[in-house]
Parts: sequence; C-alpha cells; structure tokens
Amino acid sequence: MLKLEQKLYQLVISRLEGEKISSSSYVEQAVELVRKGIGGFIVFGGEKDELKNFIDKLQSISEIPLFIASDIERGAGQQIDGATLFSCQMAVAAAVDKNNSDDVKILGDAIKAVADEAIDIGINMPLIPVLDVNKNPDNPIICTRAFSDDPDAAAWYGSIYIKTLESSGLISCAKHFPGHGDTAIDSHISLPVISKSFQELSDTDLLPFIEAVKTGVSSIMVGHLSIPAFDELPASLSKKIITDLLRKRLGYEGLIMTDALNMHALNEFDNVPSKCINAGVDIILHPAHAGAVVKELKNAVTSGEIKERRIDTAVERVLKFKSKINSIQRSEVDYRKHAELSELISDKSITLVHAKGGVLPLEDIQNTSLVITGDENKHDATPLKKFAVEHINLKDYRDDILKETIVFALFTSVAAWQGSSGVGDDKLNLIGEFIKKSRHSIVISFGSPYVLRHFKEADALIAAYDSTRQAQSSVMKCLKGEMDFMGKLPVKL
Repeated sequence: MLKLEQKLYQLVISRLEGEKISSSSYVEQAVELVRKGIGGFIVFGGEKDELKNFIDKLQSISEIPLFIASDIERGAGQQIDGATLFSCQMAVAAAVDKNNSDDVKILGDAIKAVADEAIDIGINMPLIPVLDVNKNPDNPIICTRAFSDDPDAAAWYGSIYIKTLESSGLISCAKHFPGHGDTAIDSHISLPVISKSFQELSDTDLLPFIEAVKTGVSSIMVGHLSIPAFDELPASLSKKIITDLLRKRLGYEGLIMTDALNMHALNEFDNVPSKCINAGVDIILHPAHAGAVVKELKNAVTSGEIKERRIDTAVERVLKFKSKINSIQRSEVDYRKHAELSELISDKSITLVHAKGGVLPLEDIQNTSLVITGDENKHDATPLKKFAVEHINLKDYRDDILKETIVFALFTSVAAWQGSSGVGDDKLNLIGEFIKKSRHSIVISFGSPYVLRHFKEADALIAAYDSTRQAQSSVMKCLKGEMDFMGKLPVKL
C-alpha cells in the first residue's frame, strides 16, 4: 500500500539532464527522487551509453518502474548524442506518399528505428506524435513539428506512429490536445488564445486526436491553450476539456498529462498542479520543482480541495500503464542502418515548390553566389558553403560581388522560447530587392516552408523543412541534379 506522499510522487515526471549525470550531487538528487517514489523523468541531452547505464541504475533502485519520457519527435538523436537524428514530422509527410506501399514501408521502418533506439537507451515514453494541424503559417512553436495543415493527413501519419510505437511496447503520446496548430504565440512564453467555434475545432483540430483515441494511444498531452469555445480556463486546467470532452465525450481511457509546467503560459494562475489534478490530469509533467508540487498537492488533499479518490484514480491508471512497460524487450540496434534510413527520408523530402525552366539543375556552379540568412548562427552551414564558390551572409551584401545566379539559403528554426519561426521583414525586403536585380534566383527554406510565400518572383523555390547538415546535403544533391526532387508539399502556402 502506497502512502499519500508516495502516491503524489507517482503523478510527477521530473526533468533529467543527461549532461549532468557525471556530477555526484546531481546523481544524488535524482536517486533521492526515486527513493521518494517519483513517477519518472523527462530526459534532455546526454550521451547514449552513459545515459543508458544511468537510466538502468535508476530503474534498478525504483520499487515501481519509472516512466522515462523524452521529446524525440525527430528520433532519439534530437536529444541524445550517439543516437540517430531523423527529419521533422513535416519533412516525413513530404517524403512519404501514403498511397505508395514502398513509402509506407519506409515510414514504418523509420518509426520502428526510433522505437528501437528509445528502448535501447531506456526511454519507454516517447512524447510523440505531434497531432497539431498547422493552420497558422506564422505558428512559432508547431510549424514543421506538425505533419500537415490537413487534419486527415495528420490523423493518418499519427496513427501509423502510434501503432508502431505501441506494438514495440512503448507509451506513445499524442500532443498537444485539443490542438496547438492555429496559434501565433509560443505557449512557452505566454498563453495562446484560439478563437474558433466548437464546430471548427471539431472538424479540424480534434480530428487527429479522435483518430488517436481509436488507434489506442497510451497517453495524451494537454496543451496550455486558451480556447473560449470550450472554457474560460486554459485547457490544462479545464475540467470541461479534460474530463468532459476527452474522457467522457471521446471515451479516452489512457493517461492524460500536462504539457511542461515550467512553461510561462500559466504564470498568472496559482495552485496550478492542484487545478490540473482536479481537472482530470493523471501526470504533472516537468514542473520546476517536484517536491514543491507534492507538498502543494498534499496540502490540497488534507484541506479537502482534492479528494483522495481523485488521486487514487490517477495512480491506478499510472500503475496500469507501468505494468505494460515492464514487458519491453531490448534487442540489438543497428545504428548505421538507421542513419541510412534517416538519409533516405531526408533525400525524399526535398520539395521543389516552383521552378522556371532551365534554372535547375545548377550547371554553372562557378557563376553562382550563395547568400545565407535567418538563424545562420544557430546552424552549421558548412556543407552548403562548400557548394558555391562565393558565399556571403545577407548582412554583408554588396552588389559587385554577386554572380549571375543567386541561391538564397534561409535558415529558420522551430524551437521553444524563440517566439518566431520566420524571417524578419527587413530581411524579406532585402531578399526581394536582390531577386529583382539578379539574372536567376533560387530561394531555399531550411525550416518553415511558409517563408517561401514571400518570394513568388524567384525563379525556383525549394522547401527543405530542416536546417540540419543532412537536409543541406540532400538539397545539394538536388541542386546538382544528382537526384530528383521527390518531396510533396504537405501544407498550402
């Protein structure tokens, strides 16, 4: 029989920094949480083999299996050194034609690779797939993390992810309920408001989640979103959204967790963990301090604000899903084969959005200038720089140094706390001027494909969805004519 405090710890997943596990004081803190009965950890960073050994150690100490969660939307390599980095979800949708059986097999193989690497490292709760339908071109936090702006497409890709992950014994996670795709605000920074009618939400945003429930997704993450059509309270604090809509109306029986509680969207609310639990949440994800959450929840139970029966229901659900992860089997993982699979999907994703005849492939590399802009400092643009004789940063532009053909490489990234996934107006205007002056112009977006909508006068527009070295290498093969453009645009520009 668990004591009240142990039950409350079971409802919390705390942050684990893989880079810090060489520090004995940090290890002590993690072990102390395990001894208190923490429900699990969400992993950020670290080296594959070190992390694997550390997770195994924590699992051996814990009386109840630990949930080991991680945001690995692009494979374990997104978080962990030594694991494979795959393309983002939008690139996957661009690469994989759902009506082509060969493509569907590649998709299944890639998700199985992600699952196998997660299992190898000790991650049993990959926080994927993202089921948001990206309807806002200026969405700063979803964008290329979504499969598409089409709810049916998002539902189809999502259900393949869920089936594959669940069949490997993992706890898949559909996020961010009831849909974060139509916002222009990053919920890490402040609370986004989605002013849609109930019908619009049902037809678009909810559809992939309804499909996920039918497919058997083990967990659903609720976003920090204000949706007045449902409730005046944010979704993650709303009984109407969590209990009435998700549990009762959609008949969902699995785990419900909050989005990370260290985000700023709920800063104006007090007693957030208690409100989440009373709304029907089972798991408090990534609070700033696990002990403080447990203390608050304990006080709320003692005062009668939270009924202990509500805690027991959540704990029963947590323990039920923990019995499932007990049966996960590790097998030999071929990381080299996974790297080849990742490269194949990257190659297949590169999308020629528009091109005038005779511009591609680039025959005369000697007469081509490469102009780099966007988040160029955040990305290693080395592979691309090798492509052209002349490469300059947009801010260093001079008329006299440009060649006959200009290739503009726009680096945008979708990441927490940034507040933008696009390119500033000053840069857009400057590029527009260069396009008018140039004989031939090619614009490549390494990141958000939506930025391409500003450059309709360019001779060619290319969407690459990611800013990685691999995406750059794939683009170079297409520019040189070494392979065809195979991607299909998953969103409307």
